[in-house]
Parts: sequence; C-alpha cells; structure tokens
Amino acid sequence: FPENSPQNSWKGHPFNYFTQGCACTEVEIDVLTGNHKTLRSDLLVDVGRSINPALDIGQIEGAFIQGMGWSTLEEVVYGDDDHTWIRPRGRMFTTGPGTYKIPAFNDVPQDFNVSLMENVDNPFAVHSSKAIGEPPFFLGVSVYYALKNAVKSARAEFNIDGYFELRLPATSERIRMACTDEIVEECVAIGKDSASDFQPRGSF
Repeated sequence: FPENSPQNSWKGHPFNYFTQGCACTEVEIDVLTGNHKTLRSDLLVDVGRSINPALDIGQIEGAFIQGMGWSTLEEVVYGDDDHTWIRPRGRMFTTGPGTYKIPAFNDVPQDFNVSLMENVDNPFAVHSSKAIGEPPFFLGVSVYYALKNAVKSARAEFNIDGYFELRLPATSERIRMACTDEIVEECVAIGKDSASDFQPRGSF
C-alpha cells in the first residue's frame, strides 16, 4: 500500500462474518412473445445455525424474488438520448405500478426449493446464527442467466452462435428480440448481422 494512504484503508476487520449461497434455476421462454416461466429454482444458503429456520427461509424466498424482479422485470426508464419523448430530460417515466413492473404471484418459480446449510456454526454472532436480510437478493440473477442460456439455444436454431449481449433487466421485449429469427430481421430491417446485435431501448 502507498505510504501516504490512511492507516484505516489497509488495516482493520470490517466484517465479523460473511454469508453466501448458490442457486440453480430452470426457465422456459416463448420465442414468439418473449414471455418466460420460471419452472424451478433450487437454493442453498449459509445462515449459520439458524435460530428460526422458517423465518430465514421466508427471508431468502423474498430476497430471491426481489432479485429475480430486478433482473427480469423492473426496468427504469427516464428522459435521455435513448428516450427523447420523455420530457423534460431527466424525468423518471417509470414512477408507478402502471409502468414499473414488480414480480407477481405467477412469477414465483413453480417448483421453489430453499435449503439451509448444515454444520456451519458462526462463532461471531448470537447463538452461532447469521443475519440473512437481503444477501440472497443476487441469487435471483440465476433466473436471468437461465434466460440467457435459453435465448442462446433459440439463436442456435437459426445458426447464430457466439457471444451476445442481453441487457438487464431481461424483459419480454429483450428476450424476444434477442432470439433473432426471421421476424426480428424484418422488424429491425438492417440485415441479419445487425439484427443479431439489436438492443431494444425499453419495454413500454
């Protein structure tokens, strides 16, 4: 570290413990509409020695759904160079439930399994437990990566292979356009090569 850096920038113990987990998700997409279903999600999360497993599982489920919504539905749109029709520039367009979509009951995985790790006592907290709160939030992004794999399979049917960009959130419009079939090529009207890289500017 540089000699002129503050002492607290290279010393200390900011956290007593960390919590982690992993998730595996299976999805199904409709390549004609871009809609998707989350068929199954399996989560394994380290919460230390849980004081109340039912409460911890509920927190994990809620955080997962919140993260799933963030990565697939909750699109923030405001006035900028891509959205010049929103005035004045900088005004937020997605300000309510009519324009900013959050997960509903039918967005929950059809088969939703949450397991807590065993024999992972945490000596730094009350009764060897761990706070759960929203750490499983990012596990919800497993839905996004499952969607991207599904889109990749759809693209392969049209002999389009290799890297492609699927921006967050993976809305129905982005999924549909990323599938890149004959209909997309006609809609984009800029040739097959460009159509495979087309990025919608939002779902309104």
